[in-house]
Amino acid sequence: MIRLENKVALVTGGSRGIGAAICRQFARAGASISLTYAAKKRSAERCARDVCNAGQTCIITKASISSPHDVQKAVQNTLKEFGRIDILVNNAGIWKRGEIGKMTERQWDETLDINLKGTFLFCNIVAPILKKQRWGRIINVSSTAGQRGEAYYSHYAASKAGMIAFTKSIAVELAPYNINVNCIAPGWVDTDMTANALRGTKRKHIEASIPRGKVATADDIASAALFLASDLANHIVGATINVNGGGVLI
Repeated sequence: MIRLENKVALVTGGSRGIGAAICRQFARAGASISLTYAAKKRSAERCARDVCNAGQTCIITKASISSPHDVQKAVQNTLKEFGRIDILVNNAGIWKRGEIGKMTERQWDETLDINLKGTFLFCNIVAPILKKQRWGRIINVSSTAGQRGEAYYSHYAASKAGMIAFTKSIAVELAPYNINVNCIAPGWVDTDMTANALRGTKRKHIEASIPRGKVATADDIASAALFLASDLANHIVGATINVNGGGVLI
């Protein structure tokens, strides 16, 4: 069984969906948790209770991850509570339709700011902490959209492709410090964010396009994150782990 005793994990967007599943799995493996949430405090508190029920400590911070001030606050809160950060999971993100020719600059900026800039801001402030410790894990949650594109979601796809390239770049910089940076690229995942897209006959069509014949659960993605956070992934650097049931093979 994978164990993360004495590790502290900072998980962005950890109040629900994939982020909450990561928090719960990390806690069951023995890690203390610091999570950020954007709006729904009740969901964050529910996840925190799950972490506590697993015998671990959890703190929550409301933060807009595209805000340098809020990112600084989340990191400072984590250090104040735990004295260290060992694992950073950049999970928070948005997925909103935007047809080219009709998309506004504001729509584009919102998606890039949250999905890509937010990842940069957290990595930029946490990397020096991990370098000083000479150990760390950074796990960025991208998407198959970043690998193959996605019609009507070009801004989302661009942000996730940027995340993959960013992961590879900083992985090379940080590997000499015993810091492994890797990426997870989920396909369809059954979460609140995709609930409307997975309704009724749409879901059957989507499942038919996946060789495994089913949509992933949030725990399917969290399991990959748990592996990458562990010592079992010691020699994996700058990789993108596909978790999509065979829907995209790259």
